[in-house]
Amino acid sequence: MAQKLNAAQRTEALAALTEWQPVVDRDAIIRTYRFADFSTAFGFMCRAALVAEKMDHHPEWLNVYNRVEVTLTTHDAGGLTALDIKLATALDAIAAGN
Repeated sequence: MAQKLNAAQRTEALAALTEWQPVVDRDAIIRTYRFADFSTAFGFMCRAALVAEKMDHHPEWLNVYNRVEVTLTTHDAGGLTALDIKLATALDAIAAGN
């Protein structure tokens, strides 16, 4: 099972993920992606879903038109883990078109 990040690991990880923010009252991170339109947002979600499935680590997300809000936490570990950081990094790359 994945282990929760300690304070130093969390600080280091979030320094590299500048668009991600801690969730208030929860051991999780959140980011909102904005795209040109619904189709582009949905395409991002489809590509992200394939990556998440391969990792066996699934995001919480909300899609409204061109906006996709993603929250990451590892439920089994009770908080933020290296899996969340790895998925956040992958999502950022997908959104950037990489």
